[in-house]
Amino acid sequence: MQISASSTQRWSRRCLEGVSRSTRLRFVLVSVLKYPLVCCLLLLNGCWSESSSTVTVYTALDQDFSQPIFEEFEAESDLSVAAKYDTESTKTVALTDAIMAESARPRCDVFWNNEILNTLRLEKAGLLDPYRSPHANDFPAQYRSPDGMWYGFAARARVLLVNTDLVAEADRPDSILDLAADRWRGRAGIAKPLFGTTATHVACLFAHWGEERAKKFFRQVKANDIRILAGNKQVALEVAAGRLAFGLTDTDDAMIELERGMPVAIIYPDGQPGQLGTLLIPNTVAIIKGAPHPAAARRLVDYLLSADVEARLAAGRSAQIPLRRPAVTHSRLTMPDDLHTMQVDFAAAAEQWDAAAQFIVEEFTTN
Repeated sequence: MQISASSTQRWSRRCLEGVSRSTRLRFVLVSVLKYPLVCCLLLLNGCWSESSSTVTVYTALDQDFSQPIFEEFEAESDLSVAAKYDTESTKTVALTDAIMAESARPRCDVFWNNEILNTLRLEKAGLLDPYRSPHANDFPAQYRSPDGMWYGFAARARVLLVNTDLVAEADRPDSILDLAADRWRGRAGIAKPLFGTTATHVACLFAHWGEERAKKFFRQVKANDIRILAGNKQVALEVAAGRLAFGLTDTDDAMIELERGMPVAIIYPDGQPGQLGTLLIPNTVAIIKGAPHPAAARRLVDYLLSADVEARLAAGRSAQIPLRRPAVTHSRLTMPDDLHTMQVDFAAAAEQWDAAAQFIVEEFTTN
């Protein structure tokens, strides 16, 4: 008969209930002296079970959105999740840097990123392990690695959130180019473009437009006295409060303000044919090379890529946009059926990351 560590622990607790501390110590000592082999086997079984029953995940998706998913995974499996989060403004970059710093002795099993370019940076650095998930073919080729290094799911759109009390419908902006338009001088905002999806957006524009045009645009944005805020959530809050006419943010933060009943409207910028296109940024999930718990990591990846999880993220407060085909659910977002989306070579954008980041640092953090 095979005795699991959990059943052994439950039996031990029941046996020792109500027993004094000194009696417990004598019990342990006698057991070790009289039955050394049994105790060793139980100890080894317990250690093995503890190490193999935990999966460590670094996640950049807001804890409010990701923690319920982890709790559901724990309830449906025999695994526990040790999750590492980081601050709202720096989390994606900070977690990526942590994985790089730990590369000689990885602590992370799974990286659940709320964007894609930092995942590609880890791939380029050789810090991801390939895994062919049974859900791989459920997602468009644009949003998954051909080598099984990473998978994209549950996207967000980069949108303009407009205060409807301050801006009449006929006057609303419809393009990210409006950030540089003189009529919006000092009245619009963006998140600090060094981190998160805003940094991803910058790198995508560098790849799509080319370095010269992208730099010109962001210099125009800076010259237009655009307010730079700590994160996308702060942009949405400032618009909702009427301290900004509009701002560039993500759909999850925009939806929270819309569903709070604030005077705001969501605009999908450049969404018409002939325009740049609205940028969709997927969540990504990947297994870290040398992950301490590879089997548990694969189980968590499969769970995150399941139709149920994408449906929960779409129905939840984050209102993520399903990417699987065919979609098993629809986001709560009201999206145009014929929305023109930005066509992005994410690998090329990842190659532009360092150049874009250096420019942004020089342009937006120095006088």
